[in-house]
Amino acid sequence: MKSIIGAQMTNIMNKSFLFILLFPLLFIACKENAVSEKPIDASIPVTVTTIDTAGIENFMELNATATYLVKNSIKANATGYLSSVNVAINDFVNNGSTLFSIKTRESKVLGNTINKIDPSLNFGGAIRVRSNTSGIVTMVNVQQGDYVQDGDPLVVINDANSFALVLSLPYELKKYVAVGQQLHVTLPDGSAKIATVQKFSPTVDAASQTQNVVLKINGKQDIPENLIVKVRINKSSSSNAISLPKAAVLSNETETDFWIMKMINATTAIKVPIKKGIQTEDRIEVISPVLTANDKILLTGNYGVADTIKVKVMRK
Repeated sequence: MKSIIGAQMTNIMNKSFLFILLFPLLFIACKENAVSEKPIDASIPVTVTTIDTAGIENFMELNATATYLVKNSIKANATGYLSSVNVAINDFVNNGSTLFSIKTRESKVLGNTINKIDPSLNFGGAIRVRSNTSGIVTMVNVQQGDYVQDGDPLVVINDANSFALVLSLPYELKKYVAVGQQLHVTLPDGSAKIATVQKFSPTVDAASQTQNVVLKINGKQDIPENLIVKVRINKSSSSNAISLPKAAVLSNETETDFWIMKMINATTAIKVPIKKGIQTEDRIEVISPVLTANDKILLTGNYGVADTIKVKVMRK
């Protein structure tokens, strides 16, 4: 009996000794865990922007096609054989230039005989066909030696003075365009030109409800026919307007209310309702409240947040 009690006492003493040894280790581990747990940073990472006071324009771009409004068909002025052809496709000809020479059948058969009898008659000379306009040759229907009849079309010339841009203008936008107005034109290669509104077509396309507007390029008209260009139609503009990037302005689902998130100190941003003005593809005019160049407005991290938030400004 004494031996059993002694064994139990020895076991208890061994466990106590083991606990004494392990307790400091458990205390140190708990302390290390407590030290490693850091407070959670609830700040929202954001980027900020400032206002722009440059002018802002609300415009839209429409397609226009380069074309020649007048295409002259030069016709034969006599019946006979073409003794010479002096033009080819893509040639530029001047008004009055000789394009063809025609010898009649009679002059070809009897010319030498009659001239031998009386050289002063000069019978059998070629009849010249001249250009009645200056422009570019786009079609030649005949070749040297062909037999043609009086009135047959020989060549088509695009009248250089009739070159224009034809703009298909939706009728609801007609109020923004007027005769004599200067419009900005952008070509597919990125180059730009200025065109003047010359006249409106008297009819409207029944299907698309668009009205053709003729524009004349200012200066050198070196645009190829059928090229499609972009014409800018200004709907409204404001000089020295206060504007923000489009991403900085938020709205409700119906787009009836608009607001921004404005920094009030280094770590806090609040919701500020605004009244917007002109809107372009990438910027929105802010009419009220009046913003200054020192105001910092959230550009990212501003969507779906509360009226007041803690933020952390990130470097771009």
